[in-house]
Amino acid sequence: MTERSLAPTLKVPAFRRLWLGLITFNVGHLIQVVGSSWLILDVTSSPLWVSLMIGAPTLPLLVLSLPAGAAADLFDRRRILVVSASIMTFGACSMAVLDLLDEVTPPRLVFLGLVIGIGVAFLNPALQAIVRDLVPTSLVPGAVSLNSTTGGVANAVGPVIGGLLVARFGAGVAFLVASVGYLTMVIVSIRTRAVDPTRDRAGMGNAIATGVRYIRFSPDLLSMLLLGSLFGFTSAALRAMLPSLTEDALGGGAVAYGLLLGSFGVGAVVGGLSRGIGSSVLRSFMVPASIVATGLVGVVAGQSQMFVVTGVAVFCAGLLWSWILATMISMFQLLSPGWVRGRLMSAFILSVFGFIPIGSVVAGQIGDVYGASVALTVFSIGVVVVGFASLRLRLPVVEDIEPPVSMGAADLATAKPAPSDEIHLPGLVVNRWRVPESEFEEFTAALGELRRIRLSTGAREWGVYRSATERNRVVEVYRAGSWEDHVQQQERIDSRAQPVLERLATYRDTGVPQEFLVAIEPPAPGTDESPSQPDSA
Repeated sequence: MTERSLAPTLKVPAFRRLWLGLITFNVGHLIQVVGSSWLILDVTSSPLWVSLMIGAPTLPLLVLSLPAGAAADLFDRRRILVVSASIMTFGACSMAVLDLLDEVTPPRLVFLGLVIGIGVAFLNPALQAIVRDLVPTSLVPGAVSLNSTTGGVANAVGPVIGGLLVARFGAGVAFLVASVGYLTMVIVSIRTRAVDPTRDRAGMGNAIATGVRYIRFSPDLLSMLLLGSLFGFTSAALRAMLPSLTEDALGGGAVAYGLLLGSFGVGAVVGGLSRGIGSSVLRSFMVPASIVATGLVGVVAGQSQMFVVTGVAVFCAGLLWSWILATMISMFQLLSPGWVRGRLMSAFILSVFGFIPIGSVVAGQIGDVYGASVALTVFSIGVVVVGFASLRLRLPVVEDIEPPVSMGAADLATAKPAPSDEIHLPGLVVNRWRVPESEFEEFTAALGELRRIRLSTGAREWGVYRSATERNRVVEVYRAGSWEDHVQQQERIDSRAQPVLERLATYRDTGVPQEFLVAIEPPAPGTDESPSQPDSA
């Protein structure tokens, strides 16, 4: 994707404002990362504490990612951005106050890193999900690539500024400047007017469970999440060990560390602008080849004792990171139906960035015992292995993906709704088919895909039964949380599911409409109570 092809995306005013705000926001975040990493290294001289500090802003993802994704589907995404960025502003300001008052301790810094991480956990899913609210579907890959360049620009500029601020004025001033960057996102988000998709009407717990079910019954997404987890874990060592490598292997200080992070950022910018070109050449090998190459340049960085060589390796790593993340995020954006997009994006963010702190801590422990160079080399070899293993996944080409389109709730036309006083009760949905014996094999071949459709869109349990006396009569039964849940489930049918349902609809028993059976609870033994209360679902 060339710069010229990215121009139409930047012509969308709402996206352009968000993109410019993201640059300032990410610059501020990198200044905070440099300031806190170097400050805790100065206080402790421990690679383990440095890795804990670097991992702290991503650690809350392990706990909050799924609730944050559900929130992005249930609530106004713009408001989530405002609140999340405000939390991060508070965290950076608190770091500044501690440093200026000379009250810094490693646990306090890590704690405030966790506070910033809470903001990150809620901001990222809303930020990723809002992209398709701001730009047409055809511009989504370009928008994702441009968003990746904001991180690259920040990596190119933020660490250098952060290193200079720490060296000249101290970490406290760096934290104050970082808080201004976070505050920019608050202002930009307030001004952003997104066209929100139809919101999931479920509660938070039900929304999380529905999102998990969707992922569970989507094998392609599960494979990509596994790949993201392995890549996030193994590739974490490069950033985690970079401060220690700068000091030990290269003999540099805060400015040198900032320059290396800047090199990573320049690579990320180049990667964001060139992702389309790489994809057109590598096609389905884009992600596997990039992961293998990331591991190889990590080995080079781990073994290098020359600043220039390490800088080039880190530049290549930034470019490849941008290719990998922009490509996989685009895949998830385009494969995700609107009703569950926030939850799917949060799952992807969790799979990659949730495992970075784990990888950082493990790499830090190895670095404490054997040295940062050994830790980075071992983990980078792991990245190479992950890259070769990903060849078995047969990942799609982003440019060839056709996003799902909502098809409405056609199935409800044949259904008899539950009475108004029972629409909140759990129940069973029953469909009946008559299948000629000569077509039974063709019919059953479609049932596996039907099962996936029902369970991924909200059904709690599913089953198909054949009459023992009338062999051509088949009954489908699945459990719904309520009539409202059933209606919403039908609204989630998209263009990928519709052909399967249309094919099976040709076998529907036209004499019997779809039924919704409301659950009842039988009276306790020895009582005369009427059955009225449903089983809990």
